[in-house]
Amino acid sequence: MADAGTDVPRHPLVERLVTGFGLPEVGASDVDEFLAGPGDAVLLFTEDPKKYPESADVAVILPELMKAFAGRFRAAVVARASERELQKRFGFARWPALVFVRGGDIVGTLTGVHDWDDFIEQVSTLLESPTRRELAAAAVRANEQAASDSGGRT
Repeated sequence: MADAGTDVPRHPLVERLVTGFGLPEVGASDVDEFLAGPGDAVLLFTEDPKKYPESADVAVILPELMKAFAGRFRAAVVARASERELQKRFGFARWPALVFVRGGDIVGTLTGVHDWDDFIEQVSTLLESPTRRELAAAAVRANEQAASDSGGRT
């Protein structure tokens, strides 16, 4: 997977996710193929770990989260050459980021490093949460129902 021209060097701990743990590397051209797979998916965005040293920490934490939530999600490393483009699509502002996606729709994002218990709680919440699209659809239905119940009065 991943886009051509992704020869931007990665931190060794991020590289280990691909070479040692077998996580796929995805880029702008094939991220949708990865996300189309079954169940929940997590994308790891690291940017430059020299600028964002917490990226190396999250590269160590991600496999531990995968063990703690065995079989609950698939994960991929986003190719450095595609990170900024995909950052815009997935709408986060802080590095590193773990973006949770279900059925191609964003569920939520964890950015930076947290205490282990916080990671566990937040990942558990995200895995049980509706996608942003589902939340928006529910809000529209609630607004339509409220308008209907009030006879169209606002």
